[in-house]
Amino acid sequence: MSSSVSRPLRHTALDAVHRSLGATMTDFAGWDMPLRYGSERDEHVAVRTRAGLFDLSHMGEITVTGPQAAALLNFALVGNIASVGVGRARYTMICRADGGILDDLIVYRLADTEYMVVANASNAQVVLDALTERAAGFDAEVRDDRDAYALLAIQGPESSGILTSLTDADLDGLKYYAGLPGTVAGVPALIARTGYTGEDGFELFVKPEHAVELWQALTKAGAGAGLVACGLSCRDTLRLEAGMPLYGHELTTGLTPFDAGLGRVVKFEKEGDFVGREALLAAAGRAEQAPPRVLVGLVAEGRRVPRAGYSVVSGGEVIGEVTSGAPSPTLGKPIAMAYVDAAHAAPGTAGTGVDIRGSHEPFEVVALPFYKRQK
Repeated sequence: MSSSVSRPLRHTALDAVHRSLGATMTDFAGWDMPLRYGSERDEHVAVRTRAGLFDLSHMGEITVTGPQAAALLNFALVGNIASVGVGRARYTMICRADGGILDDLIVYRLADTEYMVVANASNAQVVLDALTERAAGFDAEVRDDRDAYALLAIQGPESSGILTSLTDADLDGLKYYAGLPGTVAGVPALIARTGYTGEDGFELFVKPEHAVELWQALTKAGAGAGLVACGLSCRDTLRLEAGMPLYGHELTTGLTPFDAGLGRVVKFEKEGDFVGREALLAAAGRAEQAPPRVLVGLVAEGRRVPRAGYSVVSGGEVIGEVTSGAPSPTLGKPIAMAYVDAAHAAPGTAGTGVDIRGSHEPFEVVALPFYKRQK
């Protein structure tokens, strides 16, 4: 098949709902997804102050089952997945043999020998192929379950109250990065206390045929609490404020977890070998001797917005590169994440700028995240 032949966009089970709400749609990793419904700033503020409802059905679910499921995941991923308790989840990564990041993942342990790996939409096939290849010799099955799930997320300070009105599940007892089976508005769901916004919230994995019913029940239950439908645009500014990395921006195959400041996800102490171990040991040693470029926050002194790929400068020299940038509704200023030379990474470092179309705009270096919710 020639690369010039474009595949038709995939649609989630909620496609008709998005269109009925007047969503602006966009191609995201081969899916036709809602970018925004009205004002992305209003959607962002709703999540920070009340609640927002997202369709995340483009994410890639891969089920790993069998007697050696834990051993396979320990070999295939950099984290210690065997130590994850049933009903808990862990943030981890899958790397190439050279240590480069293929994707960042959340792995849920659903049962003793059953795991669900959730990959980014743009990398789901890559992750599926890598896990399938790495499963050779293990008594475990890797199954593509992307079509078996729709994924809705309700995020924000009012999300727990809204969800409580629709389920008997013990949400108070559900810790961050945990998931439990339950029913929400009569719909069977895996209820996970996870999210990508910096707020308290939940992700609900359901069968696609139940997605519309659940969306409508959540919309109705949240009406009095100020719940609004939210698109991918505000999801990006929310995760940026929360200092959360996005694959293809802060994470790439050209970086190891240590380059990205996320070396903590690599567990050398776990039993057995794992893909990328030798390269990652070397990367950990290099990072200790001479820190690579460091991921920092940048806050604009002016109004111009930095974008991915723009150069970070100091004293006329290029010292780094912006990976993500956007106006921050919470701070009221443009912000960015950028990799900069270690010598310029300390918060408050003077003289830092971003080259925005030839003009060196002043920015303040700050520690990440830009925003942290009050517990």
